[in-house]
Amino acid sequence: MWNWLRLIKDSVSEKTIGLMRMQFWKKTVDDIYGDNPPHQPVAIELWKAVRRHNLTKRWLMKIIDEREKNLDDKAYRNIQELENYAENTQSSLLYLTLEILGIKDLHADHAASHIGKAQGIVTCLRATPYHGSRRRVFLPMDICMLHGVSQEDFLRRSRDRNVRDVAYDVASQAQLHLKRARSFHRSVPVKAFPAFLQTVALEDYLKKIQQVDFDLFHPSLQRKNTLLPLFLYIQSWRKRY
Repeated sequence: MWNWLRLIKDSVSEKTIGLMRMQFWKKTVDDIYGDNPPHQPVAIELWKAVRRHNLTKRWLMKIIDEREKNLDDKAYRNIQELENYAENTQSSLLYLTLEILGIKDLHADHAASHIGKAQGIVTCLRATPYHGSRRRVFLPMDICMLHGVSQEDFLRRSRDRNVRDVAYDVASQAQLHLKRARSFHRSVPVKAFPAFLQTVALEDYLKKIQQVDFDLFHPSLQRKNTLLPLFLYIQSWRKRY
């Protein structure tokens, strides 16, 4: 379901069609919690997961509602808007993952909130070259204005200092959320750690962008790190996130 929702925006040519698909998923979730799922493979599997793990409907609806609002293709007005989007999508997905793991813990929820926000911010940074190729810019407007950067600077893939300063400010906010998430490390149940291993990939990207002096368009940022599986294994073995 998550991939379906994520791909709706790029797979439809008109907002109306996207809204219709979002409405389908809203009704599907309502029907699932009414114990009457539609005969659709993804819906059936989601219904099974809801029954097996007693998943909270609110998190599912938050993801759909936020994806629906995001169909407008507007840049985030400020970093708070980007964080709200990440909280309602990435963090909500982590809350559901914790429920699947059978974890109800306030510290784990706090960590999930910050990790989800870091994920949303890093995704926005990482996707900037792709969005630019489609003549879209989503980086927070307040930070762009602070450094005198226009949307056109991103569309022409500028590597000027002020463009790098925007990337630095945004990446720093993601790093701050990772730091806050890890501040709960000693209080979070060990059972929750598998849900948080995405921090390995987030840390990897934030280190790489720092190494290229926050050049969003550096080719190395688009290459996969073949050592990531090893780093994931090490963090899993060390019981850390």
